[in-house]
Amino acid sequence: MRLAAVYDRFNPWEARGDFGFYLPMIMDARSVLDVGCGTGELLRRARGAGHRGRLCGVDPAVGMLEVARGQGDIEWVLGDVGAVRGREFELVVMTGHAFQVLVEDVELRSTLAVIASVLTSDGQFAFETRNPLVREWETWDRRYSDVVSDAAGAVVRCVCEVAEPVEGELVSFTHTFTCDRWDQPEVSHSTLRFLGQDALGAFLSEAGLVVVEQFGDWDRSPLTAASPEIITVVRRGG
Repeated sequence: MRLAAVYDRFNPWEARGDFGFYLPMIMDARSVLDVGCGTGELLRRARGAGHRGRLCGVDPAVGMLEVARGQGDIEWVLGDVGAVRGREFELVVMTGHAFQVLVEDVELRSTLAVIASVLTSDGQFAFETRNPLVREWETWDRRYSDVVSDAAGAVVRCVCEVAEPVEGELVSFTHTFTCDRWDQPEVSHSTLRFLGQDALGAFLSEAGLVVVEQFGDWDRSPLTAASPEIITVVRRGG
């Protein structure tokens, strides 16, 4: 819960390009599912901006959802995307590079299959994954090491360390959080998968999903080998 409480302070809305990209899409959809919603900041902003439709966030982290549930007019579901199987949504989003936590083929395939099944006939799934050709992880020790203050004014420090060497599609790293008011550090261990455009396309096609648009950054610039992101919008085929 301590890490969930400071998550948005380490990842403020103003410093993120993804939320500004997805928010207009959410506002145009009557029913929205946010997979890996975290603290629910994106859906809460949508409701605050006047969204009157059905908003649902799903996340496997109890602490994150405890923060999200501070807003009760949105449905918050504990679990993975399978927890909403059988429902329908006009729009499904995965933000904050949540797509990259799907490191195993079977996990990736099952997630895409469920997402395809919950989309309405004209629904869309929008998400992003980092372009592996840019090798962004080589800068994470600087980019994701930071200092913030929590709600009580205590200083919280984060140090990011990437495990070397990086081989293949998987990148493992740790975030170590410390605070003078805590009895011990909090350490988060993570592994992300960096799929290239062709490999990603193969998984999407296998799931019956057709690419509608792809961009290389949050300004909707074209996807190139030097683009930091692979931002993808898909729909069901057929």
